[in-house]
Amino acid sequence: MTKLYTTAQHQRGVTSWVLVLFVMAIMATAIVAVLLGHKIGYQRGAHSIQAKAAKSATGEALSAEQVEALKLKNEILANDVATAKQELAISLSNVDELRRDDETLKISNRQLEQVNEVFASYIASKGGLPLKVIGVKMAPLPENAFEYRFDVAMVSPDGSAKTLTPTLTLLNDDSLVEVPLDPKRYDINGVARIRGRFMMPEGFKPMQVKLTLKAGSQSIEQLYDWQLGSNVEDMPLSLAELPEVDENPVDNTVAEQTNPAN
Repeated sequence: MTKLYTTAQHQRGVTSWVLVLFVMAIMATAIVAVLLGHKIGYQRGAHSIQAKAAKSATGEALSAEQVEALKLKNEILANDVATAKQELAISLSNVDELRRDDETLKISNRQLEQVNEVFASYIASKGGLPLKVIGVKMAPLPENAFEYRFDVAMVSPDGSAKTLTPTLTLLNDDSLVEVPLDPKRYDINGVARIRGRFMMPEGFKPMQVKLTLKAGSQSIEQLYDWQLGSNVEDMPLSLAELPEVDENPVDNTVAEQTNPAN
């Protein structure tokens, strides 16, 4: 009996230790699971935080770049606005200067007209100024064209403007060519400037130029040797590229009068 009790008691002790070991194994397993879960959760959390931080940093970097771009655009726009204001100020200043120059020119023209009227009136009171040519110039142009410029003076005894009718004729030994003039008539009470261009007929070589003038009761006929002024500088290749006819007074009589007829 004593032996059986001892064996049973020994078996109960072994069983208790087995239970203790089992419980300890379960607890160890639970602790390991908890630790492993905590580690995994920590790693995942840390990764998530790092990802969010990276996204946030990237977003801040993009925002900074956008801000710099906007600042640059704003500076460019400000410079453009400043330049536009300066150009506007310069333009307004130029317009004002042109307006003043135009007004000064108008005043000068009115003053000159007044002086001309006084002299014309004085000349008329002294019997007037007979019809005469005071300037002649012929200039070659492209495409066998020519430009004529005649300055004519006259003041009638009654002081009124007269209608001036010019006729221009080219002459050689065998034939003549009448040049069509445009305009055909001018008003004269002082100085009239006859200007225009014509095409020389093919093969025609003039030797003389005859200018016939009629105004009121007066008429004259002037004959000039065919002489041309100096060529126009930087002559264009075609008539279409030419500027308007020169309205400046002729400096002097280029062509020599050979046989005037009254």
